[in-house]
Amino acid sequence: MTESTWDPSKPILEIENLSISFFTRMREIPAVMDFSCTVMAGESMGLVGESGCGKSTVALAVMRDLGKNGKIVAGSIKFKGRDLTHMTEEELRHIRGSEIAMIYQEPMASLNPAMKIGAQLAEVPIIHQNMDKAEAWALARQIVADVRLPDPDRILHAYPHQLSGGQQQRIVIAMALMSKPALLILDEPTTALDVTVEAGIVDLVKDLGVKYGTSMLFISHNLGLILDVCDRLCVMYSGEAVESGNVREVFATMRHPYTQALFRSIPLPGADKNSRPLVAIPGNFPLPHERPQGCNFGPRCDYFQDGRCNAAEIEMSTVAGDDRHQSRCLKWQEIDWNAPMQRKAAKEKTPVGRVVLKMDDLRKYYSVSSGAFGGGAKKVVKANETLSFEAREGETLAIVGESGCGKSTFAKVLMGLETATSGSIMLFDENVQSTPIQKRNIDTVSSVQMVFQNPFDTLNPSMNVGRQIIRALEIFKFGTSDEDRNARMLELLDLVKLPRAFAERMPRQLSGGQKQRVGIARAFAGGAKVVVADEPVSALDVSVQAAVTDLLMDIQRENKTTLLFISHDLSIVRYLADRVMVMYLGHVVEMGTTDQVFQPPYHPYTEALLSAVPIADPKVTRKRIVLEGDIPSAMNPPPGCPFQTRCRWKSQVPGGICETQMPPVQTLAGGHQVKCHLSAEVMASMEPVIKIAAE
Repeated sequence: MTESTWDPSKPILEIENLSISFFTRMREIPAVMDFSCTVMAGESMGLVGESGCGKSTVALAVMRDLGKNGKIVAGSIKFKGRDLTHMTEEELRHIRGSEIAMIYQEPMASLNPAMKIGAQLAEVPIIHQNMDKAEAWALARQIVADVRLPDPDRILHAYPHQLSGGQQQRIVIAMALMSKPALLILDEPTTALDVTVEAGIVDLVKDLGVKYGTSMLFISHNLGLILDVCDRLCVMYSGEAVESGNVREVFATMRHPYTQALFRSIPLPGADKNSRPLVAIPGNFPLPHERPQGCNFGPRCDYFQDGRCNAAEIEMSTVAGDDRHQSRCLKWQEIDWNAPMQRKAAKEKTPVGRVVLKMDDLRKYYSVSSGAFGGGAKKVVKANETLSFEAREGETLAIVGESGCGKSTFAKVLMGLETATSGSIMLFDENVQSTPIQKRNIDTVSSVQMVFQNPFDTLNPSMNVGRQIIRALEIFKFGTSDEDRNARMLELLDLVKLPRAFAERMPRQLSGGQKQRVGIARAFAGGAKVVVADEPVSALDVSVQAAVTDLLMDIQRENKTTLLFISHDLSIVRYLADRVMVMYLGHVVEMGTTDQVFQPPYHPYTEALLSAVPIADPKVTRKRIVLEGDIPSAMNPPPGCPFQTRCRWKSQVPGGICETQMPPVQTLAGGHQVKCHLSAEVMASMEPVIKIAAE
């Protein structure tokens, strides 16, 4: 069937019984087995599942870009009725980029740093459609405007490094749309972006899909995002599709134990770390060459039946009465899907003790030169402005805000990696504001530790797990002998729920979640009393996130640790924080208990943050407030209120004082603090951003 005879009522993409393997010198590693899915014209299909389940491998197979080691060993991939698996390189070259385009997770990897944006965009129609240069540049300008970038002419003449992450991702989307492809593949396109930027990109992708009639294959581990963007979804586990169907039907009436287990590990509204803790999926994801007999999910499944679930390979079966709903489960008709979940035992709330950390009027300024090579006038970057708060023993204080708001700078100052410009940091009655880490005593250093965002970068690849923890114990001068330190190392592995045998393993032999546990064990090696967790679960799968957050809470209960939890994921924050501090451009704009911050009155910025968070629950409705523009530069902050350039409430304040005066900190009921010019009456009139429909 040629493209000219393709019937638009037929599937645009039809993957049937696809199997993909990677070949190494040792063995054949099956990555995807018997995978089928269908995307109709104008439809958006979401692919979800944990890391390593084969989502990206399927996408690369559609692009026929599996590298030297990857090979399609069975099945077919039909695009507009033509089988891509039998096409020559020449035929594929005509389809890639023009008919099928792909957007990758990291925008800078897709952009040439040495070429201006306009030239990179114009290159697409010049190569694929033989368009002349002037026409290609005009099209580039129109598409840059379509992806809602301000001042298209300036953007076209800019280099990639002169744009923010969100702007770069919009350019990559514009590049993919330059030849108006029939199918757009998006591989985790918003993972590295702030939620506010993500909300804008998601709205953009949906609108452009409608405008250009583009079909989409949207890969994500974020179920809330899939609910926002997609019409249908396919859930993958260990190389297989385990459930597929209409998004809302699958979310409301899931019919596979893995889908159910995924939802139970997500912090949806109503989850609470004490009364309704998340349920992590037990066990670990199987390695491709160690998959079990029968059902791949069997060893981790609550409904597993020996001799039946592991007897033979399991086929997809149709769920009667639903819109193309299928499940790869033998027992889906026998399971009581409405049975209430067996709740984990409610846990005691950690009693909050004395103040262990108090910051007063903290400022951190950086002096930078405006010249390219260190010359030129000096400018000041105001990373933190008048930061004041306190944290108590056994408390979890969440610090939230977009990239560039000063969260990590504050963490570096607290750790002693930077010294503050002014103000005071009282840590256990000692002022450490101007004491760098080299001059802090061992007790102070060991009492304040950090868990970092990326567990892959924080472990020494040439040192086994036990040695990495013992090294920290040596630095903190723990014990009097190697035996003491070895015994303590094994206790720390117990603390983070890792088998003691892992002491002999190298980092490359661990999963992401296991590496993060080693990082947590190392942080607690010196008996830390204050732990700064900087996005500690954002690089992990949702099921692993649930286990790691639960672990942090257990350690906190046991050790009365003060946890400063830096995150942009407000779902996790609502689940585990006692109090929340919202930062914007170096300022604390709102502070209060979790209940206070998550319901009106809000600071206008908090309201926008909450509206941007995707929630994987069809019963939840969100007011859409998409922030225009990026965070202003800390080198050149706006006059008056730092948020006034993006605030939708500014017209409610008389006299234009938002643009000329820094707002005061208003203290509302229950000690809730909001730094805003809005009157108490206007704040009281605010409506909730998130509403949950009654059962």
